[in-house]
Amino acid sequence: MKKASLMSIFAAFAKIGAFTIGGGYAMIPLIQDELVRRNWMKEEELPDIIALAQSAPGVLAVNVSIFVGYRLRGFKGSLAATIGSVLPSFLIILAIAMAFRDYRDNPVVERVFKGIRPVVVSLIAVPAYNMAVKCNKNIWAWLIAAATLVLVAFVGISPVYILLAIIILAGLFAWYNGRRAAK
Repeated sequence: MKKASLMSIFAAFAKIGAFTIGGGYAMIPLIQDELVRRNWMKEEELPDIIALAQSAPGVLAVNVSIFVGYRLRGFKGSLAATIGSVLPSFLIILAIAMAFRDYRDNPVVERVFKGIRPVVVSLIAVPAYNMAVKCNKNIWAWLIAAATLVLVAFVGISPVYILLAIIILAGLFAWYNGRRAAK
């Protein structure tokens, strides 16, 4: 893994923050491309970073910035990455809010925002698919992923309950296999 300067960390995350429409999961392909291209991370490491970022409270993009920045340069790296990822969005939203007041009812502006929505959906779907392909190595992983999708999207069960159930089931399964192997 290549050593990164604080300025290069800030610049990389500022680029990611500036060119991501939708934030959060939509940032994942840009984060992956930027970090792998700069040799700061291997492609296989991204799902672990995403899982860690999701488990922490707060915004996904900020959490990813914190973890990656810390990994690269400690606390200062976390600060540089976080400011880099948040500052462009803040400035863009500030500018839009100042200008949007006069154009909010403009039909062209409304159509532009409606046109952006499918792009954001795609930017979220692509990394989700890529992570599923890389992480789901056996039929059980695919079944759990499919069941989770159905339970959350169509049945309305909270992901918290599903995660707790999977943690308990995985713990019981590991305990049972450990006892069976010991015999």
